[in-house]
Amino acid sequence: MAGRNGRTVRDLRRANRTAVLQRLYFDGPLSRFELGPVTGLSSGSISNVVADLVADGLLEEAGSVESDGGRPRTLLRVAPGSGHMIGVDVGETRVRIELFDLTLTELARAERPLTDQGYEVEVIVGHIREGIAEVLAQVGLAPERLLGVGIGVPGIVEHTPERGAVVHGQTIGWDAVPLEELLRAGSPLPHDVRYFIDNGAQTLGQAEMWFGGGRGARNAVVVLFGSGVGACLVTPEVEHGRAVEWGHLTVRVRGRRCRCGALGCLEAYAGAESLLQRWREEGGRPPEEADEETALTAMLAAAYPAEGTAAEGAEAEGAAAGGTAAEGTAADPVALAVLEETAEYLGAGLSDLINLFQPERILIGGWAGLQLGARFLPAVRRHAMSYALRHPAQKVTVELGRLGPDAVTVGAAILPLADFFGRGGRRPEPAPEGPAPAWRTALEERAPH
Repeated sequence: MAGRNGRTVRDLRRANRTAVLQRLYFDGPLSRFELGPVTGLSSGSISNVVADLVADGLLEEAGSVESDGGRPRTLLRVAPGSGHMIGVDVGETRVRIELFDLTLTELARAERPLTDQGYEVEVIVGHIREGIAEVLAQVGLAPERLLGVGIGVPGIVEHTPERGAVVHGQTIGWDAVPLEELLRAGSPLPHDVRYFIDNGAQTLGQAEMWFGGGRGARNAVVVLFGSGVGACLVTPEVEHGRAVEWGHLTVRVRGRRCRCGALGCLEAYAGAESLLQRWREEGGRPPEEADEETALTAMLAAAYPAEGTAAEGAEAEGAAAGGTAAEGTAADPVALAVLEETAEYLGAGLSDLINLFQPERILIGGWAGLQLGARFLPAVRRHAMSYALRHPAQKVTVELGRLGPDAVTVGAAILPLADFFGRGGRRPEPAPEGPAPAWRTALEERAPH
């Protein structure tokens, strides 16, 4: 039965369960008395919803607190073992698979390095399947207990009704790859355990907004700085974030050729891959046959040989701006110059985001962004402020992400978790073979909540 606003009793019940679950998840433990004001629900509705969630095993008691003149109030929290999710990061150097409980505590992980075969679709699909089986086996968890598998990938993800998630990853050679369909074929997971596939920058943004440096911000941009660069835009209108192909913004007409094939993209100057390539072209010598992470570490060591003495404050800013390292050590001037140029391109790219979207915060994550870290950030921030319009630049902060190298995996695991919360903490029901009888639908809608 639908009300005047078109919402049924079932919709209201689901919304009430969602409100209680989310509030306890982010701010718990809380008592029933505290849940009323923060959810806007009546005490009767709180009692009914809590009883329902406890019966489903989603909530558990977490001690008690004294009340004013009455009996102690029981505290409630989300039960960690009441659900499990897998997060997958299809990164530039490896595929990382992690298993989490409902409170996003890591229970197991597996990693598959990407070798010369790189981004061949069959290789990636195999790594994901094997990694899922491995983390489940590590803790002895049955596949049907999963709420879902979230996957962060490079490129544009198109969600289609016929083939599920289709990935357009031009920089990795993926042209309309039906990744969800390929994973489902021969999958070790039951059919009702869904795959949630999205852009890696968006899953990073999801994690930082839920648990990291984005908490409390209404408008934010989360930057993924790895082999390439990408960004996730979060606004009140797009609360779960939207991936933007920021790395393929043109920053130099007829400039360097990007790995996407175009000329002058930001990624051709600001990604770790291009940064290392420019160092080689200018005479730099990364370790032979080293992966990008190892090579970037070597470049930083060459640019800043006295790592322990010049890593803070103004000294870091001066070094990133082209100064010398601590007295008596020989810094590689070529590495310093390339890093400074990269900082300026990255800052200029951030200024476009500032001018276009006027965010409150910009957070820089990804393995390369975190590796360059505090030493690189002051120069990037300075260039961003100098290129941006003065008014929006005065209102934005530019900081490093807070969740470390696992942020993309955590954000991927949030995708099935958010879906679970959106359904009021209920797993998807098997699709009926035919339409439910009208009398059953009417009774379900009229059931008390």
